[in-house]
Amino acid sequence: MAVTVTIHGRDIEVKPRLQEYVEKKVGKLDRYLTLIREARVDLTENRNARSAADRFVAQLTIPLKGSVLRAEERHSDVFAAVDAVLEKMNRQIERYKGKRWRGRGDGTSAAEVAPEPEETAPGVELEEEPTPVVVRRKKFALTPMNEAEAIEQMALSGHDNFFVFFNVENNRVNILYRRRDGQLGLIDPEID
Repeated sequence: MAVTVTIHGRDIEVKPRLQEYVEKKVGKLDRYLTLIREARVDLTENRNARSAADRFVAQLTIPLKGSVLRAEERHSDVFAAVDAVLEKMNRQIERYKGKRWRGRGDGTSAAEVAPEPEETAPGVELEEEPTPVVVRRKKFALTPMNEAEAIEQMALSGHDNFFVFFNVENNRVNILYRRRDGQLGLIDPEID
C-alpha cells in the first residue's frame, strides 16, 4: 500500500519538481516499515538564518498506532535537507523496529521477557507508551555566582553544553547553555 504524503511549505514555494522529489523519496518509506500509511513533510525557508547551512528546514512526521516518528534537518539546499531528514528517519525506523520486533540475544522474544501488566482500578486507563525512567541522579552543591563566574566555571568544568548555577543577581537557579551558533543562552525560570 502506498504512503500518502502531505507536503506543506512555509515561506517556500513547493514547485512541482520539489513535490515530485519529496513524494518519490518519502513514498518509499513503507518498504522499511509496512505500518506507515501517511507522512507529513513540512518545508521551511528561513531567510534570516544566522548560518547559510540552516536556511532550509525539512521536518518529517509519521503517525503510527500509539506513537509518532519525527525528524528534522537543516541544510543550505532544500533537496539536501530532504535527503538528510530521510536518513535520520530511516535510523528512527530501525530503532522503532528494534524496540517492537527484535527478540533477545538468547532467542527469546520480547513478549516472553516482558513483565505481566499490573491490574488497574476500573476507570483508569493504561498508557500505551511507557514513560522514560530516570536512570541516574546527581546531586551537587550550588555555589552562588554571577553570570560571568558561571561562564568561567562552565569552561573550567568541561561541561560544554550546559551549566546549572545559583544566580546571586536574581536569587534563582539559572541554566547556561551553548546555542547552535556557538554563543551562550541563559534560562532564567520564574514561578507563576
